[in-house]
Amino acid sequence: MELFQIFITIMDATFRVATPLILASMAGMFSERSGVVDIGLEGKMLGAAFAAATIASLSGSAWVGLGAGILTSVALSMLHAYACVTHKGNQVVSGMAINIMVAGLTPTLAFAWFRMGGQTPALKGDERFHSLTLPFADAVRDIPVIGYTYAELISGHNIIVYIAAASVPICAWILFRTRFGLRVRAVGENPHAVDTAGISVNVLRYQALAVTGVLCGIAGSYLSTAHGAAFIRDMTAGKGYLALAALIFGKWKPLPTLFACLLFAFTDAVQVRMQGVDLPIVGVIPGQFIQALPYILTVLLLAGFVGKANPPKAIGQPYIKEK
Repeated sequence: MELFQIFITIMDATFRVATPLILASMAGMFSERSGVVDIGLEGKMLGAAFAAATIASLSGSAWVGLGAGILTSVALSMLHAYACVTHKGNQVVSGMAINIMVAGLTPTLAFAWFRMGGQTPALKGDERFHSLTLPFADAVRDIPVIGYTYAELISGHNIIVYIAAASVPICAWILFRTRFGLRVRAVGENPHAVDTAGISVNVLRYQALAVTGVLCGIAGSYLSTAHGAAFIRDMTAGKGYLALAALIFGKWKPLPTLFACLLFAFTDAVQVRMQGVDLPIVGVIPGQFIQALPYILTVLLLAGFVGKANPPKAIGQPYIKEK
């Protein structure tokens, strides 16, 4: 039973760590399915985290902070669309420019406004999202396996964790069961055919990037108002890049991408428990190596264990209307 409890504890941490990865990878799925490379997921999440924490601390409401985070992320997403869709700019350069700009701007603004070394004040009370106890969780906690799993693993998360879980089937339904999703996938494969059908390629890509901005805004807000209780410098810690790697590992499909996010998050959850543990034969593994495990796994997967990934055919290619 003790091993089972340890497993549940690790999986509980996995779900919490996976939440921003899932939301960001679903966000990247819309932009890249429409043919726009979005390396700027990291910057959008970081900008949203700063905006959410700042506005939540000033307004006293985590929900108002979430709205500010979403608006900030959508604004950055529209900036990316303006550079890459309207002006046909290099999509990788634009995404990296957003990442660099936000990484420098957020701690600078935080220092100028709060004078706390580049971070925002700690969030308290209604300024952050708290864990929710699902119905009957306390009543069934003592039931072996099923009751304990429900009470400890399924219940006890904040609302954004459940939003992330719901986002996977919702995004899959939108992309593969709606007219909008069909058009997004079509514009990422053959924009000329979409244009010939009388549908604006640019409008579709703007719409897809707007969805990307909303999901990245929720992911970033989660980091500072739910998973954490303030904004700190570079708090995304490469999660945007991990989400992009999960998207490639999942071959731009929702369910495999979800499993990739859970795999990366599971590695992260395990490395937290392994720090300082004296293992047989090998002894205590250096903390720096353990902290690098999720990133090492990412490199290994993308280097050769993924198989051949076939991205959308028009990805990264600016569409120039034929005259």
